[in-house]
Amino acid sequence: MRVAMGYCLLICMPAFSQDKETGLDKVINLPSDFFTSVNKKATGLEKRLTKQSGRYLQRLAKKEKKLQRKLAKIDSAGARQLFAGSEQQYQQFTGKIKGKTDKLKSGLRGEYLPGMDSLKTSLSFLDKNSQLLGGAKDVRQKVQGALANVNALQSKLQQTEQVKAFIKQRKQQIRDALGRYTKLPKGITNSFADFNKQAYYYGQQVQEYKDMLKDPNKALKKGLTLLNKLPAFKQFMQQNSELASLFRMPDNYGTPQSLTGLQTRAQVQQQIQTQLAGAGPNAQQYLQQNLQAAQAQLNQLKDKLNKLGGSGSTDMDLPDFKPNNQKTKTFWKRLEYGTNIQSVKSNYFFPTTTDVGLSVGYKINDKSTIGVGASYKMGWGKDIRNISISTQGMGLRSFFDMKIKGSFYASGGFEYNYQPGVTPVSNNTGTVIKADDWYQSGLAGVSKIVSIKSKFFKKTKLQLFWDFLSYQQTPRTQPVKFRVGYAWR
Repeated sequence: MRVAMGYCLLICMPAFSQDKETGLDKVINLPSDFFTSVNKKATGLEKRLTKQSGRYLQRLAKKEKKLQRKLAKIDSAGARQLFAGSEQQYQQFTGKIKGKTDKLKSGLRGEYLPGMDSLKTSLSFLDKNSQLLGGAKDVRQKVQGALANVNALQSKLQQTEQVKAFIKQRKQQIRDALGRYTKLPKGITNSFADFNKQAYYYGQQVQEYKDMLKDPNKALKKGLTLLNKLPAFKQFMQQNSELASLFRMPDNYGTPQSLTGLQTRAQVQQQIQTQLAGAGPNAQQYLQQNLQAAQAQLNQLKDKLNKLGGSGSTDMDLPDFKPNNQKTKTFWKRLEYGTNIQSVKSNYFFPTTTDVGLSVGYKINDKSTIGVGASYKMGWGKDIRNISISTQGMGLRSFFDMKIKGSFYASGGFEYNYQPGVTPVSNNTGTVIKADDWYQSGLAGVSKIVSIKSKFFKKTKLQLFWDFLSYQQTPRTQPVKFRVGYAWR
C-alpha cells in the first residue's frame, strides 16, 4: 500500500474537546453546485476507467494471440500450454470491468487516495447530519446519490487493481516461459516488448485518473473548506476516515493523559548511545556514514524514477524502455497555450511593426510539440518622431518544436501573412514594385527555454529563426526573425 499526498483534510491532529458549541446547530451554505460537481467527477472518472480498462484488455489479448502464433512456430506444445485459457480470462475481466460495479469492499485496497477519502467521509458526515443542510428530503437524496456515485468509483478503482494484478501475473508468466528458450527470434522478443509497453501504459493511465482526484474544482474546494471549519466534522474524520482506520487514534489523544508511558527524546537518545557503546569508539561516526550512504542511494533511485516519468505510485514494474508520459494524458492536458512578440524596424515599404501571436500546441511526446496559431500586426509609424498606431495585417501560423538537449529545441514553422494596402513604388531603375498582400514564410531555427517565470506564465521561450522563403517575397522581408514567447500551460 502506498500513501499519496493530495487535498486530504487534516485528520491526524489533536482531538477537540467537547465544547458546548459543537458547530452542528447551524446551517452551512455549501456551494449550489457542490453535489453536481461531486457527481460529475465521480461518474466521469468511472466511465473513463471502464472505457480505458476495456480498451487495454483488448489490446493485451491481441498481443498475446500474436505472441502465441509466433511462439507456436518454434514450439507448438509450449505455446499451447502457456496461453491455454488466457483468452477466456481476458474476456472475463473485460465483462467484469464493463458490467455493474461490485459491492465496495471494506478496508484499504492498494494505494491510499486522499481525495477519495475526503469526498467519501465528507458525504458520510453530511448523510448523518443532514440538519446542517436544512434537513430537506431532496437535499438528503442529493447527499445519498453523491455518496453512491463516489462508492461506485471506489469500487471501480478496486476492480482496476484486480486487472493490474492479473496483467502483472501474465507478464511474469510469459517472461518466465520465454526465459527457458535460447536465441529467440527477434519477432517474439519484439512482440513481448509491445506487450510490456501496453501493460505499463495501462498502469500509468489508471494513475492519471487517480491523480485527477487530487485536483478538486472550485465548488469542491469551497465545500470541503466549510466542512473543515466544524469541530464535529474534524472529529468525525478522525474516527471514520480510511486513514483513521489505518492509524487509529486513542480516545484521549491530544490530552496529557495520552503521553503517559511514552519515551522521552532523552531516553531514546540514551538508549541509542548504549547500543553504540558496545560497537567501539567510532560506532556513531560509522553509523552516520552508513546513513549518508543509504540516503545517497535513495536519492539516486529517486532521480532514476523521475527520469522515467514515474510518480512512484504505480504498482507496475519499471519499464525497460523510455516511456512517453504524454500518452496516457487526456487531449486537453496535452495542449500548451502560449503567446509571442516580434518587432521589425521600418524599411522602404513598411513602418515599424510588432507582431503579437497566440498559439496552441499539442505535445506529441515529452520532446516534441506541434501546433497552430495566429498573429496580429500593429504598426507604430516611421520612427520615434512620427508615431502612428495602425493595423498592418494578420498572420496564420503552424509550428513544430523538438527537444535537442537540455533547454534547447529545434524549431520550424510555415506561415501565411496578410499585409494589405502597401503603395506601389519605383526602384532605382524606374520599375514599379507592388508588394504582395499575402506572402509566405518558411522558418527554421532554434529555441531556448529560460527560467524566467511569472505569476501567469509557466515558461519563457527565446526563438531565433531564418526565413528561407523571404528571398522570394516582393518586396523582400527580413530573413532573420527573433521572437520572445511565453507559455501558460
